[in-house]
Amino acid sequence: MPDPKTIATYDAKAADYIKMTSVDTPEASLQAFMDLIPQGGAVLDLGCGPAAASAHMRDAGLLPDPVDASKRMVELANETFDIGARLGTFDEIDAVAAYDGIWANFSLLHAPEADLPRHIAALSRALKPGGIFHIGMKTGTGEKRDKIDRLYTFVTVDGLRDLLESNGLVVDFVREGEERGLAGTLDPFVIMRAVKDTDA
Repeated sequence: MPDPKTIATYDAKAADYIKMTSVDTPEASLQAFMDLIPQGGAVLDLGCGPAAASAHMRDAGLLPDPVDASKRMVELANETFDIGARLGTFDEIDAVAAYDGIWANFSLLHAPEADLPRHIAALSRALKPGGIFHIGMKTGTGEKRDKIDRLYTFVTVDGLRDLLESNGLVVDFVREGEERGLAGTLDPFVIMRAVKDTDA
């Protein structure tokens, strides 16, 4: 179940959040991800926020399925992009071999630490064999809230890699860095991209 305080923050700050997302050109990680998806491919945009990434996917000829647990984010996404965003939680992802790609860009970091393994397992099941999985997470250990009351689960690079690979996702790209987010703090992160094993 989503953390109520985290959802409340996103509902309240949806308009601020969309100002932080590029609507002109895809950022490098998104472009690299889209380049790997076949034309017309179905992509789950998990925790889509205002769905700027989904809009770029649609412009590139893909079929995005934008999902977010914040009602206001979904409303803003549809008001801005007419993108078909829908309200949904991590627990409600139950598709099997439905997507050519999954874009989970700094969304699963709001899942409780104990729930992260089952969410990754469900996403792996939702991905077609040979499908592309992208995930962004903040690095560290444990759980804590930021100064605007969002709950975070932190991961280590090795721990995230092990979690993906134990679910049939073969990691082929890793990038670490630091970024300033909605709370204004400069935080370390990791981005991983993986391919679902065709035998998984």
